[in-house]
Amino acid sequence: MNLIETLEREAIDALTADKSIPEFRPGDTLRVGVKVIEGDRSRVQAFEGVCIARANKGVGSSFTVRKISFGEGVERVFPLYSPIVDSIEVVRRGAVRRAKLYYLRGRRGKSARIAERRDVRPTAAAAEAVKAEPASESTEG
Repeated sequence: MNLIETLEREAIDALTADKSIPEFRPGDTLRVGVKVIEGDRSRVQAFEGVCIARANKGVGSSFTVRKISFGEGVERVFPLYSPIVDSIEVVRRGAVRRAKLYYLRGRRGKSARIAERRDVRPTAAAAEAVKAEPASESTEG
């Protein structure tokens, strides 16, 4: 690793020390907790919608979330490692074949739906559990 990559990795580790960022892809429905400051008070507001894009650029990584609010499409770009983003929760996983889902902007109603992804990649722990299970013995008969 060169010096810039090392510094970027250290900055990302420092920014994610107090919060966990789940693995998500475009097509997934996310609930993003956003810190809102109103005067001298602050609160966390949820923004729930479909992730339509993701830009992985080290510390400058971001993702775009789209939702329909009162019949109007609303998109918001969140920096992944920003202190404004309090939490990210994956509500459901979507099955899509594109990296950028900008075509959803022109769709309304049922044509804007995304099918749910069922074949989620097994985690390392789940893969180890499958390997650890004893093989079923064949019955002679």
